[in-house]
Amino acid sequence: MDSPATNTVAADQSGSRRGRLLTMPFALITLTALAYFTALGTLLPTFPKYIEDDLGGSGLVVGVAVGIFSISAAILRPWAGRFGDRRGRRLLVVGGALLVALSVAGYALVDNVAILIAMRIVTGAGEAAAFVGLATAVQDLAPSDRRGEAASYFSVAVFAGLAIGPTLGERIARNHGYHTTWVCAGALALLAAAFGSATPVGEPSNYKPRTVLHPAALKPGLVLFLGLMPFTAFSAFVALYAKNRLGVDNVAPVFAAHAGAALIIRLFGARLPDRLGWRRASLVSLTAASIAGLVFGGWPSIIGVYVATGFLCIGQSFLFPALFTAVVHDAPEAERSHAVGTFSLFFDLASGIGAPFLGLVVSLSNYRGAFFASALIGASGFIALRRLRRSFDARPSVAGA
Repeated sequence: MDSPATNTVAADQSGSRRGRLLTMPFALITLTALAYFTALGTLLPTFPKYIEDDLGGSGLVVGVAVGIFSISAAILRPWAGRFGDRRGRRLLVVGGALLVALSVAGYALVDNVAILIAMRIVTGAGEAAAFVGLATAVQDLAPSDRRGEAASYFSVAVFAGLAIGPTLGERIARNHGYHTTWVCAGALALLAAAFGSATPVGEPSNYKPRTVLHPAALKPGLVLFLGLMPFTAFSAFVALYAKNRLGVDNVAPVFAAHAGAALIIRLFGARLPDRLGWRRASLVSLTAASIAGLVFGGWPSIIGVYVATGFLCIGQSFLFPALFTAVVHDAPEAERSHAVGTFSLFFDLASGIGAPFLGLVVSLSNYRGAFFASALIGASGFIALRRLRRSFDARPSVAGA
């Protein structure tokens, strides 16, 4: 029996609203994402340096402190997805953003690594709920033939926040200190919770999953996990690499360039994942991401960092939307949040597992070694992608997506 959400989509496709994507609810979701990811973006260049400079953490400690956020989010995403299918998206968005706001602002109250890591776990729990709610609501509003485009436009807000946030965070930290940075980031997440109160609830269902992880998301998630390793190395260690190896203390322009370029690519290339299909778009993304890791490690200069960042932008711009499209096409409407939650947990695993592993590589070798390792792992995504393509060839609904 078709769910109400399925009937709504069918009606949209057959009626006068066919193909309509840019609506007021969609705009409100992207505005929420902008405030939310600006808050998270302020932490990218500041949090690793705070751990190393103020708290005396090693490369491994930095990796754990950065990655535990994603481990927490990864564990909870499938449960958040199941909750979203049964209770709607709005509770996920508002509740998750509030958890992030309170925990990040709370960083200002502690100067102990162990307690800070515990608070990062709470931040990750909020991230699990907020992202799943936002990403699912976007797909609820998208016509089936424009889902890749919807994911791309939604990610424009994500990368705009990640472009603004690092510069904002560096400036606040430099002029007012790290603790003020955490308070300001918490305030931005609180603003996201306010905007998120307008998120459409969606169509609650009686779906009762038989497994914790949705099967439609597992193989695409593995490709995503491997392809994100160069980005994990970039986000966790480029600030320390630039400072300790290249003598460049302020890397906010690098983060801003990355997010800004990705923003432009996704804004003007929003339809490419739908036009290329998830297979070719994923192939291009894996290739660019692997090249980025090689350039980071093989060209130790600030120019090399910017060149590698350019390749990374290409890799990041299409991989998630392309694979996300395959997941949503393959999952029934009533199970969408569960599938989204399962798929997005692989994004967290890339950081939660990848950051500590690459931190260990840094401790055993150096930052360049970690970038080379990330390139090798990213390139292994070609094998996973090939197996994914073979698996989906037997599914007409997604084989040509």
